[in-house]
Amino acid sequence: MLLHCETEGGGNDTATLAASWLPAGTLDSLTELNELCLALLTEQSAVRDAVPSGLLHSLGELWRGLDGAARHRAAACPYLLLDAGFADPVRWRTPAAQVGDGGTAHYACYFTVPAATEVARLVFIYAWHLTRSQSAAARLFLGMTAPSAALIARYTLRQIQVLADSHPEWLRPRWPARVQVWRELLLAALSGEATALERARLRGVTLLAAEVRGASPAASPPVAAARTSAILQRAPRSPRGGNDPAGAQLASPHRAHADDPR
Repeated sequence: MLLHCETEGGGNDTATLAASWLPAGTLDSLTELNELCLALLTEQSAVRDAVPSGLLHSLGELWRGLDGAARHRAAACPYLLLDAGFADPVRWRTPAAQVGDGGTAHYACYFTVPAATEVARLVFIYAWHLTRSQSAAARLFLGMTAPSAALIARYTLRQIQVLADSHPEWLRPRWPARVQVWRELLLAALSGEATALERARLRGVTLLAAEVRGASPAASPPVAAARTSAILQRAPRSPRGGNDPAGAQLASPHRAHADDPR
């Protein structure tokens, strides 16, 4: 396995509901990956000659102030903070034999710093792992459509890694045009105020749930709402709002001992 997850204990009835369908530690791995995503965004925001980005430049002071503790608080969202076009099945239709052969469409590069390559690799592998083990979680955490999930699940581990190495430019912040959504999240993370953090997370969950619902009209609203509420309750909280669960190990595929974006 690529993802080594630890079981978190305790929890209320809502957390138990989420635990009934989420593998233990899934949210911990998501939080760890989100921390890497935030570190990438912070590094990119410091690049002076990069293509102008309202999200990165207008919030430059907030990105610079994001220390390790604040980054962990911001990362504890029940959805991935970056996107790789998971709602667009077209880009995932590359025949397996052509992976890495440059047969896919060109996308403008958002991230120019070297760390983007490794983050892309981890994001792609995490998405691949979810499509094979928990397709419902892939759709909720990544905003992934069912056609995209089916296509991604068909790749082998080696193929998905090659695809990631070939297309780190697919990475984008989630909702890059919604600067206010990001401002709210970063301010809440910097303050550590529990209510503000919950409000920021819920706003993101609402946006992503609407996108998933729009892309999947056949989905059952009551079930989706229950799962969304349960996931939000299980999301790690800041020290001011409760104890964080034990972190999971999201291993790089290069390690021989690995288990596995107003």
